[in-house]
Amino acid sequence: MTPMLVPALASVTAPRNRSRPQPTERVPPSSRRLAWLDGLRGLAAMVVVFEHSLDVLFPEVRRTASPWFDFGRYGVFVFFLVSGYIVPASLERRGDLRAFWIGRFLRLYPLFAVAGLLGVTLAATGVAWPLPAPLTDRPWMATLAHATMLQDLLGVPNVVNVFWTLSYEMVFYLLVTAMFVAGVHRASAGTAAAFAAVAALAGAALPVWLIALDWQMGSIAVTALVLACGLLAVMYGTGRLRRYGALVVAVLALALLTVNSRIGGMESLAILATMFAGTALYRVERGQIARRPGLTLVALVPALTVAAGAWPALTSGDASWGWPAAVTAAWLTFLLGWTLRHHRMPKVLAWLGLVSYSLYLLHPLVLQVVWRLVGEPDDMALAERLAWGAAAVACVVAAAAFTYRHVERPMQNLARRLSRPRTVT
Repeated sequence: MTPMLVPALASVTAPRNRSRPQPTERVPPSSRRLAWLDGLRGLAAMVVVFEHSLDVLFPEVRRTASPWFDFGRYGVFVFFLVSGYIVPASLERRGDLRAFWIGRFLRLYPLFAVAGLLGVTLAATGVAWPLPAPLTDRPWMATLAHATMLQDLLGVPNVVNVFWTLSYEMVFYLLVTAMFVAGVHRASAGTAAAFAAVAALAGAALPVWLIALDWQMGSIAVTALVLACGLLAVMYGTGRLRRYGALVVAVLALALLTVNSRIGGMESLAILATMFAGTALYRVERGQIARRPGLTLVALVPALTVAAGAWPALTSGDASWGWPAAVTAAWLTFLLGWTLRHHRMPKVLAWLGLVSYSLYLLHPLVLQVVWRLVGEPDDMALAERLAWGAAAVACVVAAAAFTYRHVERPMQNLARRLSRPRTVT
């Protein structure tokens, strides 16, 4: 547990005069979309599509480039910075935890379920790669783990490979919720720096999958029950019940993050540090925290996390520079977008950002179909491979446009209707 969050969690259970926190001051009421964030999302999604297309059509390029630059990590770290910047603001703008979680559920879960069902169907029909054995041997366990959206932190393989990032998004939402209930949500910069420091100093020593051992089904069932009870208390409880619910979900999130991560403690903590750093940049921009100390703490995040990622490469000739290079580039890209946030964003890039969630979740499935059609790319001419790549991208974009219109947008509209303040008659 990071040092900055210890007092935050303690204050969750402290007595209060208010039943729920009030909206943060100086957050503008406008719901206008931020085009520069959409542009960054669109860029990040297309870079991830590019990276996974290399596996199918240009494996030799992937083998050559990956040790020096990890395109996938670059894309997802841009996503993490964008989420960190804007998601807490959506909570604080209303000050309504129920509306926030209804919005998050309907924003993420419907398409998540659609992509998961498509992944299972393609694997079952032999069109895509077979599912890992734990998913087919214990389907109910896998379904329950994915229902929590914490499957990557529970030792359960992802039905679709890109699902792993959503587990870290969920951890971030849980911690943001707890900090909001505790009234310490403005401590984003210090929290980011604390996560980064722990990632650099102790991340490599943290255990992997400590909790989910031979009793996986029990641990997953307990996790699902604790998560559901905690979130219900946060959304519908008041006073002490809400504070205890926030404490429960925060402890659960931190425990899974620090001792049960598949990717290891260093990267897990670096991801949370990055997301909270994005939030801190938002607070600096809005004047919610002092500019100089806020930016100083934010600057520690890329410095510490990149140094932690580069340390193995500096001490071992066999280690890769791909991860630290990608994280550095992600930060530079986000900061460039932040600097240019008042300028007009290309419409194509902004539109890609609008459908970026669909792009991100669906592209592995489309590429697996292409893989089945193409076969071994080594026997194909360069022009043929490029043509297949263009066709794959066109199919990914078309599929994303379809699911955005018929899945994402209706669910977002439903979330807005369900989140309207309840009137007393």
